Amino acid sequence: VFSKNPIHSILYLIITIFTVAGHYILLNAEFLAFINMIVYAGAIMVLFLFVLMLLNLNEDSEPHKSYKFKLAGVTSGCLFMLCIIAIIHQGGFHASASAMDAASIPNDFGYAKPLGQLLFTDYVFPFEVSSILFIASMVGAVYLGKKD
Repeated sequence: VFSKNPIHSILYLIITIFTVAGHYILLNAEFLAFINMIVYAGAIMVLFLFVLMLLNLNEDSEPHKSYKFKLAGVTSGCLFMLCIIAIIHQGGFHASASAMDAASIPNDFGYAKPLGQLLFTDYVFPFEVSSILFIASMVGAVYLGKKD
């Protein structure tokens, strides 16, 4: 957030994504950790870097921003932070001890095998519909991006 160079900001975001993946591993959700690293750090951050290098941003082409917009941004950020602090202070994010009982969590929690079994048994129809939608969106993007 505080870096002036956008490339450095993206690299710091990649480090943040890896730390979130580390937290997933500490929570015994290894599948989520690896998917987080592959999808976000691998694919989306490379796309961000590619677009940023294509744009070739420099300070000469940037419009001058008045202090009114900076003041409005700082004010709205502070108000948002106060709302979050008020919600936490009121106990909006309170987990009960019985919900976090270790005996109620299955041994294979966070692994890919039970997720795959559930995905291909109970949720096979929504999974197939989403795959058809993804293929249709890719074909549409190629068609729209193709030159005549």
